[in-house]
Amino acid sequence: MSFSRGFVLSRGFHLSPGVSSFAKRLSPSSSTVRPLPFKKIASPNNYISRSKYTLPDLPYDYGALEPYISAEIMRIHHDKHHQAYVNGLNLAEEKFEQALKEQDVPGQIALQSALKFNGGGHVNHSLFWTNLAPTKEGGGEPPKGALLSAIQKEFGSLDDFISKFNTITAAVQGSGWGWLGYNKSSKRVEIVTLPNQDPLTTHVPLLGIDVWEHAYYLQYKNVRPDYLKAIWNVVNWKTVAERLAKAQSSSE
Repeated sequence: MSFSRGFVLSRGFHLSPGVSSFAKRLSPSSSTVRPLPFKKIASPNNYISRSKYTLPDLPYDYGALEPYISAEIMRIHHDKHHQAYVNGLNLAEEKFEQALKEQDVPGQIALQSALKFNGGGHVNHSLFWTNLAPTKEGGGEPPKGALLSAIQKEFGSLDDFISKFNTITAAVQGSGWGWLGYNKSSKRVEIVTLPNQDPLTTHVPLLGIDVWEHAYYLQYKNVRPDYLKAIWNVVNWKTVAERLAKAQSSSE
C-alpha cells in the first residue's frame, strides 16, 4: 500500500512536508516541544475528519512584558497578526483538502506557499510567545547548566552570543526571524536567520525572535537593534533549556 508523504496533524488536516517536520515538534498550546500525532493517508479518497487550528492563549497578560514590549504591541501582534496566520492556515488547508479530493495535483502544488507562510507563521508565533516571560516570572534570568555550557562552547560567553545574534538578526532584509537552533548532526547550537515566516526545519528550534516590524514598530519605530537589545530582558531561558534537553536526548 502506498502512502501520502504529507502529515495530518492533530489539530488540522494537512501541511506540506517542510512545515510538518517543524510543526510536529511543537504543540501550539504549550511551551513543551513534543511530537504531535499524525496519520498517513492511504489514498486521496480516504480522509479523516478535520478540525480547525485556533489561536493559543498567551501565557501572561498583554502588559506583562512592559516596559520592554508594550501591551499595545502584544495585543495587536497576538490578536491580529497571529490570528491572521491561523485564519490563513485553516483556509489553505480547506482548499488543499478539496484539491486532494479532486486529485488536483496542480492545485495542491499551488497551495504550498500559502501552507508554508501561514503554517510557519502559526508555529513560529506559538513558540515565540513561550520564548518570553515577565521579569517577575523569571524572564531575563541568565541560562544555566547545559544550555549555558553549549552557548559558551560555541560563542565564548552569553554576552558574546547575544551580541552576535543581534548583529546577524538585525541584518535580516525585510521581515524574518532570528533563531538559536540545535544541530542534531554536529550536536551544536547555532544561529540561523530565515526570511518571512519560513519555519526552522534544519535545526531543532530552541529560541526564535520575530523581527517583522509588527513585533516592535509601535514602540521602537524603525530601530530594530534597540528592540533586539531590549527583548533579552524578557527571554524565558527556562523553556529554551527544556527544548535543548529534549533535543539532545532524542539525538542520542
